[in-house]
Amino acid sequence: MTRRKAKRPWPWVTITKKGELALRGGHPWVYAGEVIEVNGAADGGLCDVMGQGQRYLGTGFYNSNSLLRVRVFSDNANDQFDDAFWRRRMQYAVSYRQRVMGEGFSSCRLVYGDADGLPGLTVDKFEDMLVAQVMCLGIDLIKEKLLSLLCEVLAGQDVPVRAVYERSEGALRHKEGLADVSGFLPLGTSRGQVQNNTVIITENGIKYRVDIAEGQKTGFFLDQKYNRLATAQLAQGLTVLDCFTHTGAFAFNCLKHGAQFVTCVDASQEALDRAQENAVLNGLEDCISFVRADALQWLPQQQKQTYDMVILDPPAFAKKRTATANAFNGYRDINRAGLMLLKRGGFLATASCSHHMPREQFLRAVQQAAQATGLRLKQIAALGAAPDHPVLLGVPENEYLKFYLFQAI
Repeated sequence: MTRRKAKRPWPWVTITKKGELALRGGHPWVYAGEVIEVNGAADGGLCDVMGQGQRYLGTGFYNSNSLLRVRVFSDNANDQFDDAFWRRRMQYAVSYRQRVMGEGFSSCRLVYGDADGLPGLTVDKFEDMLVAQVMCLGIDLIKEKLLSLLCEVLAGQDVPVRAVYERSEGALRHKEGLADVSGFLPLGTSRGQVQNNTVIITENGIKYRVDIAEGQKTGFFLDQKYNRLATAQLAQGLTVLDCFTHTGAFAFNCLKHGAQFVTCVDASQEALDRAQENAVLNGLEDCISFVRADALQWLPQQQKQTYDMVILDPPAFAKKRTATANAFNGYRDINRAGLMLLKRGGFLATASCSHHMPREQFLRAVQQAAQATGLRLKQIAALGAAPDHPVLLGVPENEYLKFYLFQAI
């Protein structure tokens, strides 16, 4: 048993047996209700986490304003949290992506929060531009140092970084007591002096113009990279309906692999405008059409048209645990409406990005949708996020993306 030694320089908190079991099981969060005693911990600062009998469990960032009271990122009592420590974390993250992504390293998620021991920090790489998002007070206080170290690690691998753009926005950041922040940081070879917010990336052989300042999240959804490819490999000669198309990525992958025609539906005109630009960029504008509509309302209104393939990639229906029941109904209804337009023998690609929706519940919603339409579904593939979004065992929140391919029979 490792016990806290008096010479350790950090304040500490003691936690409940329940919290101790969670940490020992690999989960990196200490919830507010699991804290028994706080001894000197300051918001945004480091603190040791102690269990029963003053057993040392780990060290993390403390924040009294957050439900996630401590975000633990080390369980090694010998770690010194200096520049060398953080540089190693960045090196591990980069080396992992270089290994698992291969050619896909040009545009990928470089840092994925707790999965890389960097809580609340996300960094996406779009060619030579980095987009960072910070959702943890402790990381926010040292973000420029961390991102500077990341740039140094990449430079050491001869990977150019022209600029780093921060997009730290949203409810999760507000829960940390932080205001929204966006803009270029004084990092990279341009030192943040970039006139154009757009960059052209290539994924699966398809080009996209990505707006790192205005696009959703960090500018482009990288997590579906290989799911798009798996879907496209079924699409040769098919007519395809791509709902919630966003930038058109599923549609373009299908067309590249020989789909006959794709109809894209999205509620956002801005998203459709970007998708149309991407269609022209890839010379695919003659075999694709765009419909501005809320797919949840549009699908049930379609009576006559049927498709060989239907793709459903909606936004998260359950953004909090209390919304799970409504989300189940939403996934059931959207899949039922999509299946109503699918030819028998056709293919359904369906996804959920709600981490509060477990796989088994999502599958049950899809199965109920199939039963309501008189179809049976033959599972082709059960997939998740690309490996640049790694899942830590014991941290179910990492496994937010569920993706399935079915044939309707």
